[in-house]
Amino acid sequence: MIDFETTIDRATGEDVVSVPLNGLTLLDTPMFNKGTAFTDMERAVFGLDGLLPAHVGTIEEQLARRYGGFQDKRTPIDRHIYLRALQDRNEVLFYRLVHDHIGEMISLIYTPVVGEACQHFSRIYRKSRGLFLSYEQRDRLDAILANRPFREVDVIVVTDGERILGLGDLGVGGMGIPVGKLSLYTLCGGIHPARTLPIFLDAGTDNQEALADPLYLGSRHERTRGPAYDDFIETFVQAVARAFPNVLLQWEDFAKPNARRLLERYRDRLCTFNDDIQGTAAVALAAILSALNVTGTALADQEIVIVGAGSAGIGISDQIKAAMMDEGLTEREARARLWLVGRNGLLHSAMAGLTPEQLRYAQALDRMQGWARDDRGNLTLREVIEQVKPTVLIGTTGQPGMFTEDIVCAMARHVERPAIFPLSNPTSRSEATAVDLITWTDGRALVAAGSPFPDVSYHGRTFRIAQCNNVYVFPGVGLGAITCRARRVTELMFLASARALAAACPTRTDKNAPLFPPLENIRPVSRAIALATALEAQRQGLADPTSPDELEHRVDLTRWEPRYPRLCYRR
Repeated sequence: MIDFETTIDRATGEDVVSVPLNGLTLLDTPMFNKGTAFTDMERAVFGLDGLLPAHVGTIEEQLARRYGGFQDKRTPIDRHIYLRALQDRNEVLFYRLVHDHIGEMISLIYTPVVGEACQHFSRIYRKSRGLFLSYEQRDRLDAILANRPFREVDVIVVTDGERILGLGDLGVGGMGIPVGKLSLYTLCGGIHPARTLPIFLDAGTDNQEALADPLYLGSRHERTRGPAYDDFIETFVQAVARAFPNVLLQWEDFAKPNARRLLERYRDRLCTFNDDIQGTAAVALAAILSALNVTGTALADQEIVIVGAGSAGIGISDQIKAAMMDEGLTEREARARLWLVGRNGLLHSAMAGLTPEQLRYAQALDRMQGWARDDRGNLTLREVIEQVKPTVLIGTTGQPGMFTEDIVCAMARHVERPAIFPLSNPTSRSEATAVDLITWTDGRALVAAGSPFPDVSYHGRTFRIAQCNNVYVFPGVGLGAITCRARRVTELMFLASARALAAACPTRTDKNAPLFPPLENIRPVSRAIALATALEAQRQGLADPTSPDELEHRVDLTRWEPRYPRLCYRR
């Protein structure tokens, strides 16, 4: 475990970091490795003379070299591997390169390319990053957490790999998600990379292809389930609470039977949230609010169909309901405007097998009198579209092509500017492509997608497609929670984040603009979300109060910038 200390030179304003490393150990520590940019003095002090070429370079020279190497890679997965290898050698240079080319590179370090990287994790594995905690080692979790690379940790992202994006159980390959998410915490939110920790909980896998692969790197047994799994999670949570009593813990890509119940179990014990449930909900609500800037209508007047009644769909419903109630509707009135469609059609009060969360949004059966049913007696998405005439259609199914031309055209017949959000990722799992949605609606659709899509040219117009990605929300929420030292993360904090994001959307001033700001502006957006989140935490009594000016000062002081500090040697 590396202990380091950062101070500021009052004369120059320069960051000064004292580290207990030298020689090859320093060069092999990516957080502090400067490569050819080590100064002559640093080379002498740290025993680097002769270990580097004579030329003392600048970060600009290094960026030119690394960007040239990046351009030489021809496939997205090769570019992903190249960037991850750079991160494993030199963290500052990695973040500066991606920051300078964020529009080009963010999809390579996260969705959609991270999905392919997770699928091939055991074959492209190069170097350890984060901690792997296996069920077999459950009695040693305190000791394993002590093996972390840096002492102070502000944010943990954890997964068990059972539901990676829309790809299913990828076992140990799921580690690519916490690594990618935490890269975005730093890139977009400015959280110091040494204060983040990716964790994979290895409870096995039911992916038979992975278990049969001789190169698979995870535990080779089927998933541990039931009370044994719950005990494993409880042991993990207790170990985290002992090691990091003030940490922010983010649950990521847990399967539907576990995601919400783990959140409910631990949300009042830890400063914690589930990004698939709450982050997705906040960014979807922000997309709706941005679309309302174009249509000039009120949230309380919308009829919203959500296809996919799992954790993400329920989370989106909860967030929209809270926003509608905040604008004056009763809970019953808000629920009446939310239509959830699952694998067996519209959720309604006579449907068997619904979870308690789904039952909250099951529509009263008497509202569907006279509706047509399919040969299994289900109320189909097509029938819901015809009867409800929704203004907003959201997909969280992971089923490509779910939004067919017939369904989209039926919606567009009833609504002048239909808002359609196929949120599933990676791109191969999207409910529709952007070009189809624009074409089928004659250019009238307001589109935001979970995965990136290229601009669409249609009848002489160019439509920029907004990416409705959680990256707009969770880095800012994390930064805000850390800055104000929030003791919990609540739904109202996510509601505040959604409204802060909506306030930054370009549709406020230009109805022809995409629904979200460009990713090049993500850092100021994350800052605004951090302030809104922290203020809400203080308003709820979940953080010690400060003046707004003091809070802004804390946020700006917390944010890390990718630049080389001056290093000094601490024996």
